[in-house]
Parts: sequence; C-alpha cells; structure tokens
Amino acid sequence: MRLMAVPAAAVLVALCAAPALAQPTTTPVPGPRDPNQPPVSSGPPLSAHAVGDAGTGLAVVRLAPDSSPTGTILPGFGEQLPRQSAAEIGVGLASAQANTEAYLSYERAVAQASPLGFAVQGRAPQTPGTLVQTASPDNAEPVTGGLTPPATPLDALLKVGLLNGSAHARWDDELGPCVSPLADAKTSVASLSVLNAIPTLPSTPDLTGLLTQDTPKLDAAAKQALIDDVKQLTAPLSQLGGLLSGTPDTGANGSLLSLPETLAAHSTVELVDLPGSPNKAVRSTSTLQAASIRLLAGTPAEIRVDVVSRPTLTALSTGDQATSGITYTAPVLRVGQGGRELGTLDAANPKLDVPIGVTAGQELPLVGALAEGLPKLDIGVLRLQVAQLNRKDMVLDGPLQQGGPTVNGYMLGATARLLDLQLLPTDALGLPNLPSALAQVSLGEQIVRAAAPNGGVVCAPAQAPPGGGGQAAPPKKGQPLAYTNAAYKTVPIFWTGTALLLVGVVLVAALPARRRPLTP
Repeated sequence: MRLMAVPAAAVLVALCAAPALAQPTTTPVPGPRDPNQPPVSSGPPLSAHAVGDAGTGLAVVRLAPDSSPTGTILPGFGEQLPRQSAAEIGVGLASAQANTEAYLSYERAVAQASPLGFAVQGRAPQTPGTLVQTASPDNAEPVTGGLTPPATPLDALLKVGLLNGSAHARWDDELGPCVSPLADAKTSVASLSVLNAIPTLPSTPDLTGLLTQDTPKLDAAAKQALIDDVKQLTAPLSQLGGLLSGTPDTGANGSLLSLPETLAAHSTVELVDLPGSPNKAVRSTSTLQAASIRLLAGTPAEIRVDVVSRPTLTALSTGDQATSGITYTAPVLRVGQGGRELGTLDAANPKLDVPIGVTAGQELPLVGALAEGLPKLDIGVLRLQVAQLNRKDMVLDGPLQQGGPTVNGYMLGATARLLDLQLLPTDALGLPNLPSALAQVSLGEQIVRAAAPNGGVVCAPAQAPPGGGGQAAPPKKGQPLAYTNAAYKTVPIFWTGTALLLVGVVLVAALPARRRPLTP
C-alpha cells in the first residue's frame, strides 16, 4: 500500500491543478455591496465627454538642471529622453483635474492643494500634508486648511512660511461635469526664501588645485588672481562669497530669491457656455498673484523685482480647432537695484542678464550696477526670464481614455512661467564637472490642458441602457470566475495532501511490523 501512496498523490495533485491550467474565463465586473453607494466603475455611458487639467506651482527649485539621465525599463531608451535635474522641489502646488472618462467614479473630478513636492533624480515620493477632494459623489463645500510642509532632504535650500490651501471637486449625478466649479484648487504662502546655499559650488574658500588646466579665458596670472580674490571673500562660493550667509528668522536674508509678501496660486477647470449652442466648452485656467520679489535680499547687492501685471494662462476647447485657443496674459516685471532701474521684463523683452564678479579688495562679490567702473572677473550670471509659453495641440480621433468610447474633437495645452531665475557659471570659473546651470528657480509655473468633442460638451441626462439599471449586474450563480494563477487551488491541494498524509500514518501504525529473523 505504501508503494501506491506516491502515485495516488501525484494523480490527485494533477486533477486539482487541471482547472488552473485550463483556458481562462472572464471575471464579471462586480457590483457594489451597498446599492446606495456610488458605483466603483464608470457605470453607464455619459452624454458629456470632457477632459481638463490646470496646475500651478508657486515655486520650483532645480539643482543642476539637465544633468541626470532619465532612467527607463527599456535599454538605451533613456538616452533619447531629456535629461533631468539632480534634485527638484516644488512649493505650493494647486492642481485641478476633470475627466469624464475615468473608470473609477471618484476620479472624475479631483482638486488638490499640496504644500510641498520633491524629486531626486526623477524619483518623487508621495508628500504628506496634502488637501485633496474627489468627486463623485458631489461636495457642496470645499476642504480648506493650513498646509504644513514636511521635512525633506532639501530643507537647507528652502524656507517656507505659512501655507494655506483649498480644494473643491464637484459632480452632478444626472448631468455629470455640468456643474460649477467642476474642480478648483488654491494655495497661498505668506513668505518664502529659496536657495540659501548653492551645493553645486565648492564649500571651501581656497580654489587652489580645483581650477581645471584648460580654462579658456585665464592665463596663469589671471587664474592666480581669481584664487586670491575668492580667498578674501567672507564665505565660500557655495554661499556666493557671503551674499547667502546667514538665514534670519524672517527668511528675507541669506537667500538667492525671497518673497516678503503673499504669493497665491489658483487652478480651476470648468464648463462654460458655447455661443450659438446649448452645449458647453471646457476651460482650464491657471492664475498667479504676486506683488514683489527680492534677489539677494538684505545685502548691498539686493535686486527688487516688482510684478506690474499678474499672469493668467487659459486653455479653451470647444471641440473645434477654429474656435479653440490658448489665452496668455504675460507678466510685466520691473527690475531695479538701489533705486536704479535695470530693465523691464515682458513678452517683448523676456530676458535680462545680471553679472556676478569678484575683484581685489572686495569682501563680497559685485552684482549688477555695483560693478560698473570697477575691474572685475565675472564668475557667474543671474539670468531672469519671463513669458516662456509653450503650446501643444492635437485633433482627437479616438477614446479619451483607454477602453472608452471613440470621441472626435480637439485637445490643446500650454505651459508658462512667471519668472525663471538661473545661476549660470562663466567660462572663467573653470571648476571641474560644473553643470550648464548651477541652479534654477522657476517662480509661478503654470500648466493647462482642455479637450472637448466636436460640437461641445452635451449637458443632458445620460440615457439608461436597455433593461434599466446604471450599475454593473452581479455575476450569475454558477458562473465561473477567471483563474489568474494556480493560487486558487492552493488551499484544496494543501488539505488534500494533509489528509493523505494522515491516512498514511494511520495505515502504517495499524499494520503489524514485520520482524526480521535473527541471523545465526
């Protein structure tokens, strides 16, 4: 009998595993456990089809931009993608999203206000302390509150004051997205100081032995003069020779860029009237509100940037390329230093360079107008840029979401920035492995996108499918579920094997033991 136990167990295991190896069947979409709860899946088709996104960031800091390769799971494909920053950190992110094609009902409208977000070489962990509201079901009131920035590895580069946020997402049970506002998010910060240090520059005041041998614009005498001039500065280059030294409690001093007054971001997605039609158009809007910006605040080289007009970026999609468009109110910034105007930044004059130099006998670097008439060696440049508008659009001829219905329409999107501040090294600073930009601060990043079908968004109750009922029907009794792997039969196989083992033990114990004859 013991000889038959092993073949019998093998046959039983094969019979139990046969269903798992058979042709898989399709598992029906389950219905909700509670009939009164909103459906988990998308349910019946909607009459309205619309997609909209609006995102606004108060400030985004990038260290060594375009210096890290983009990692992908495909070998060699990362070399074809744009390079990423070594580190990025965003402050005061307001995001509003609407998507009628979302499979999960609570993702049809999403509003989010985040105090902070960061990424290191493209890897971005989830940030706590975020205000989020989703729909459906509908939310009569927004969620509001203070946002507390969590501790991050980049705290030495950024100091944030009091943050407030608001998020409101709505959805109509009958008309879907035809409700106002559809998604709305706001953030505001009372004070902000960015780049209290430049980690990409050396933290030692002595550059002896650090300068490369092939510095194009310096001979041996000029290179030694640069080393001597940097030595006399009150702090190393990582603190811009003393311009970033010290960070008082006010957050105004000791930073490359600071905001002494409130900066607010507002993102919204809504449906608006379409002229000459009962249907609606999708409009996504990003708005920034700022008063003034300080560069190198509290130092003799302080630069004041006044925001004369606030930027507004809007994407409007009617479903028709002829009537859809991007509207951008470009900011106007007035730049001054010590009561003297350095220039005006607007759409016609989007760039202004302010040199940073060192000279003998000076304990602090010379910036902008302070260096006029003095012999100096430029080691860096502060580049200010505005009105960087990038637009993309496309004609829709397919589903807005994978597996969704085919939609013919038009989609367009755009990005813009209030102020882009870059710290660039010059050829005279011949340090090894320097990136093309030492640091970059983007103040007020704006992103919008809108998509609508031909003729606009239809605001009408959805037609019930034949047979009634807007939710997925529960599976019929006896209908087999799909076998995704052999784990479905693990428990039966385990208990069957255990039973066979016990039977074998009983049989072995019950049978009398044979005594071997003693050998003479």
